[in-house]
Amino acid sequence: MVLGSDAGELCAGLGAVAEGGVPVRGVVGRVGGGRVGVVFSGQGAQRLGMGRGLYGEFGVFREAFDAVVGELEGWLGCGVREVVWGDDAGVLEGTVFAQAGLFAVEVGLFRLVESWGVDVGCVMGHSVGELAAAHVAGVWSLPDAARVVAARGRLMQGLPGGGAMAVVDAAEVRVSEVVESAVGRGACVDVAAVNGPRSVVVSGEEGAVEEVVGELAEEGCRVRRLGVSHGFHSALMEPVLEEFRAVLGEVSFSAPRLGVVSNVTGALAGAEELCSPEYWVRHVRETVRFADGVGAMARAGVSRFVELGPDGGLVSQVGECLEADAEAGRGADEAVLVAALRRDRGEVESVVGAAADLWVHGADVDW
Repeated sequence: MVLGSDAGELCAGLGAVAEGGVPVRGVVGRVGGGRVGVVFSGQGAQRLGMGRGLYGEFGVFREAFDAVVGELEGWLGCGVREVVWGDDAGVLEGTVFAQAGLFAVEVGLFRLVESWGVDVGCVMGHSVGELAAAHVAGVWSLPDAARVVAARGRLMQGLPGGGAMAVVDAAEVRVSEVVESAVGRGACVDVAAVNGPRSVVVSGEEGAVEEVVGELAEEGCRVRRLGVSHGFHSALMEPVLEEFRAVLGEVSFSAPRLGVVSNVTGALAGAEELCSPEYWVRHVRETVRFADGVGAMARAGVSRFVELGPDGGLVSQVGECLEADAEAGRGADEAVLVAALRRDRGEVESVVGAAADLWVHGADVDW
């Protein structure tokens, strides 16, 4: 498919194809089968200006974004839009605005893709991304979803600082052994996320995290510290769980209309789980089982994975997970991995290109 912003670009692209070449702006692929699955980005993917290009071009995105931001600002009492589209990256890095901003952009993206006739069969998110997944699947109304997102971010940001997180390029079994040994000596550290076959995040008190990653680094594992203010998905979250449980007790839940893959179990979640306040309390505290979730999506028939978020950091992890998941019965080269937005590319070009990518690989798009 040839893409272009004007007739000249389109004609040039068609000319390249006619001569047996590849257009500068376009996508190629082969039609395949399988369902479309959406993965929503988690905290850390946020960037200043995210969604502004889409807002100026697509009425569906604009309407959805305005509705989400309006609900969030009602609970937070401050301007989400001004922060997300402002010039202070430090403020956006704060948990309240990072999570609120991501939720607004991701819901807007889903409504846009949905309006184009893309039939999404399954959704999953990474940490706060699962709240976007739950909302678009119908678990919460927008007012209730915004209330939960706002409370989650506010409570997390209000915790004392001093936590740390780090990514270790090692297998989960080995990282868990080192973490369990440290916990046995009284350290406050947990496995926060398993993002791939050799991508594990540890979280907790700074000294404990340093101890764990130091031992793994001595074994030759590559380690990367994350720039976070708190140790998410660790025991350091426990002081806010009771208050968050109280908020969840005041919102309404409904059975999902789409398949939702759980971060907590790494499997398709049932209505009983998703409609339980206790599930979402566990979701704050327990390990993000993203790698298992990718396998669950593949086993549910998903072969086209679309990341909805400000960048494409998760789709590379999806590919690594599929390569390592023998049970899925397919390699990453047989799956279609698409990111709706890329931070180094214009948003309109990026999202239209993503839709084209899905279309040339057999998904329905109402052009």
